[in-house]
Amino acid sequence: MKTVGNKITLNLISNEKVNVKGVIAPIEDMSPNFHEEWDALANLRIHEPEKEYFSSVFHAFLPNNPVAVGECWQVEETGALELLRQLNPNPNLDMHIDIGDSSGLWACLLAYNDQHAHIVFRIHAEFALKDGWFTPSHFAGDLIIDRINEDVVYFQQHVPDKNWFDVNWKKHKDESGYSTGGGVCPKIELYGGTRDVLKDTEYTACITREKAEHILIQKFYKSQRIEWLPFEEAYEIAQAEQKPIHAISIAGPLDDEAC
Repeated sequence: MKTVGNKITLNLISNEKVNVKGVIAPIEDMSPNFHEEWDALANLRIHEPEKEYFSSVFHAFLPNNPVAVGECWQVEETGALELLRQLNPNPNLDMHIDIGDSSGLWACLLAYNDQHAHIVFRIHAEFALKDGWFTPSHFAGDLIIDRINEDVVYFQQHVPDKNWFDVNWKKHKDESGYSTGGGVCPKIELYGGTRDVLKDTEYTACITREKAEHILIQKFYKSQRIEWLPFEEAYEIAQAEQKPIHAISIAGPLDDEAC
């Protein structure tokens, strides 16, 4: 354990073991009803309900250099893929539909005290299914480590509740294109360790989860770096400064891989 100024160094003992459980619930809500027609989607379930990992896998989520609260770093792909394969054997980090800047794996230091460090992360990934693709909005996660013992206290990686997914299905094998659909994502989660640490730990240095999530999302979408304003407020400013208004009308969110 090392703290220099407001920055800390994080490490894990590589031969410690972490038991991780996983779940993928059945899809219940989507349009069109591909989950009733497409066998690969209808049978989308957890690949390995429980698996034991060495802590070295979780090194993927640690920074290589000392970091302060609010600082970000890229998650190492190999470890992230190993965990994603517990959900499904065919994860993809490159995203089969690339719109320019939305691929990636980023982590941020949320909080720490003398004993614990709390990291949050965001990963964009999808799964290759037979005859198509399943793309959730994103994976969010928490990693809490014991700085003294250098082991994993808690880990969770999941698609947040009420987020969306979309699919691309080669419904007709003699056609080159894909049929598309989407819906509310079922419960998709990996978890291990002691969940109570989330509510029982007091930190000496921290930022809010909302701020950390905003810092992370800016690493994926340039649109999130724009200071968006309600029309009424923008109109008042435009009148006062005699500047035009740049208005955008969209049918979906700008921060979701499922759209």
